[in-house]
Amino acid sequence: MLVAGAGLGLGAALARRFAAAGHPVALGARSGAAITAVADEITAAGGRALALPYDVSDEEAVAGAIDRLEAALGPVQFLLYNAGNYVPGGVDQVSPEEFRAAWETGPWGAFLHARRLLPSMARRQNGALLFTGATSSVHAPGRAPAFASAKFGLRGLAMSLMRQWGPQGVHIAHLLIDGAILTPRAAREAGDAPDYLHPADIAETYYQVATQAPSSWSFELDLRPFTDDYLEN
Repeated sequence: MLVAGAGLGLGAALARRFAAAGHPVALGARSGAAITAVADEITAAGGRALALPYDVSDEEAVAGAIDRLEAALGPVQFLLYNAGNYVPGGVDQVSPEEFRAAWETGPWGAFLHARRLLPSMARRQNGALLFTGATSSVHAPGRAPAFASAKFGLRGLAMSLMRQWGPQGVHIAHLLIDGAILTPRAAREAGDAPDYLHPADIAETYYQVATQAPSSWSFELDLRPFTDDYLEN
């Protein structure tokens, strides 16, 4: 299993949940320090884990990372694409470089991973690609054109992949995180606030989706805290 875009919040929780179920896990991120600590933690608990520092938007780096992963842990059964680059500001404030970076980390990086992994998953008739979406995947705010358009693009990519590769035995799903995640920083600042989504709880849903029976696959789920009043709006 590969978590692409693994930080100390949701990415780490995903790795821990899949490792607890006996899956070897690899954590991919630009910086190696945080993911190495999580990989060491999983290994110390009796699991198999690998830290993979690489750039998810670099084609050669993606290919090299997946090659290293498969040499160490075997074929990738699950890809959890959790990378994203939040760029705030309106179109008059975001630079062209920032806008491009949001797309490179989002749908472009997801495309590179899917292109590399899908053919072998289809040959094995075994695999799942799960993409992390956001509220902005379906409801774009007025002052985040870079992030919103990248998340819209990621959702469109996931839907297209589902239609092509689902019939070939690969499960494609898009999980829309409709709220703020309780990252370690948020926990320090806000405590165990009820209006945050907890990473371990999100990871449990990812695991259940990834291991669904083929007769009852989900393509899209949205997750939000129980305090949200969306039904009243």
